[in-house]
Amino acid sequence: MKLHYYSDTDSLYIDFGAKPSAESEEVREGVVIDFDKEGNITGVDIQHASEKLDLTSMEMISLPTPITKIAS
Repeated sequence: MKLHYYSDTDSLYIDFGAKPSAESEEVREGVVIDFDKEGNITGVDIQHASEKLDLTSMEMISLPTPITKIAS
């Protein structure tokens, strides 16, 4: 999983994997979920992220696999 924040558009994209998106659905105003061709979630796009989320910190709890890479 990768988090991409774009300050110029104040959007946060959460990328869940390598499969390309085949379909997108806006579930709330400014929140779009991307799906692959099998219907699995591939990503979430959140517009105006700083108004909807606390972007000052991130906490990971109990992930099923060890973290292999942390990049800034």
